[in-house]
This record gives sequence, C-alpha cells and structure tokens, in this order.
Amino acid sequence: MAAHPLTVGFDLDMTLIDSRPGIKAAYQALSARTGTFVDADLAVTRLGPPLEQEIRHWFPEERVAEISEVYRALYPLHAITGTPAMSGAREAIAAVRAAGGRAVVVTAKFEPNAKLHLQHLGIEPDAVIGSLWAEAKADALREHGAQIYVGDHTGDVRGARAAGALSVAVPTGPCAADELRAAGADVLLDDLTAFPAWLERYVADGGYVTEGADAASA
Repeated sequence: MAAHPLTVGFDLDMTLIDSRPGIKAAYQALSARTGTFVDADLAVTRLGPPLEQEIRHWFPEERVAEISEVYRALYPLHAITGTPAMSGAREAIAAVRAAGGRAVVVTAKFEPNAKLHLQHLGIEPDAVIGSLWAEAKADALREHGAQIYVGDHTGDVRGARAAGALSVAVPTGPCAADELRAAGADVLLDDLTAFPAWLERYVADGGYVTEGADAASA
C-alpha cells in the first residue's frame, strides 16, 4: 500500500458524526407519524447496519420498504441540526488534506441525508458515497483508490479488508475495542483525535504500518 497518492475513506455515523441525537429524534417522529412504537433509545445503540435492519424490529417485513422511505423523508426535518461532529472529525479530514491526500466518506446512510449532515457541519470530503454496508463498501473504496478506511463498526473493518485497505478503527460507536480488534482491525485508535498524529507517522514511514499496531505503537 503506497502512501501516495493518498486516499482515506471514512465512515459517517459514530465515526465523523455523533448521529445518536438526530436519529433518536427521527425515530420519535416516525413513531408519531405511523402510530407504531419504536424504542428510539434502543435503536441508537445499534447504529451501523442499513436502516432496513432496524425497521424490521418494529414493522412487518411487507412494510419495511414503505416505512424506510417515510423515515428518510422525515430525517432532514428532525436529524440534521441536532447532530454534532465527533471529536477530531474536522481535524482528521484536514490531516488527510495536509498530507496531500483525498478524503472520501463511504456510509450505509442514505446519501442525500449523509450530505446534509456534512454540509451542516462544514465538513467537506472529496466524495460522499451512501447506501453501502460492510463488504459492499469495498466497491466504493476500490473505485476511489482508498488505501485506508476509518470506521467504528466491525462492518467497517470487513469493508476495509474486502477492499484491501488498511482498517483503522475507533471504538466510538456500538463496537468495543476488543470486538474491532477481533474483527481484524489493523490499527486501533481511541478516537479521531489520535488520527492526525497516526497519519503523519504512516506517511513518514512510507505508507506502511505494522499489522496489528494500536494507538500506542502505530
């Protein structure tokens, strides 16, 4: 994996943004619209997989597609303004640019809503690709030539590995550090605030790190 041209992929929910407050509000709005109870507090503890997976917990299969579209329509009204950036998110994107690289966001979230989040927060990646989960993220990562993919979920680790990219994991979402490590993460950072220093070392070393390195040793 050569360091240049450097392209780094990032997951969105619980990697670049703390989407829990906004998603909770969107599920509450969905409950009000449909008359069906959705435990929004529970739903936000298992972010990462596609929306339809969560909708199946609360609605019959024959309504999943319909309800998912209702949710996506409600989302911009309820989820965008209440969602903050994760600590270090802007600095992580800036670090990629400072290294002469490109930053792309590859997420399972509906792409128009992902773009709304990033625009609201003033985070400007070079590309945003939505509606991809786990191994399916590899398609976009390969297309954009990403050597690194940063995420918070074991599905992100799987996507990175399927793309032949270095998996950099942060335990800021639903998956604990040991789960990410067991899934095959190559690098484990406490959060994105550690990413700029790690990336500087990665580039200085010629684009290679020791497999299995963590925040202390990478």
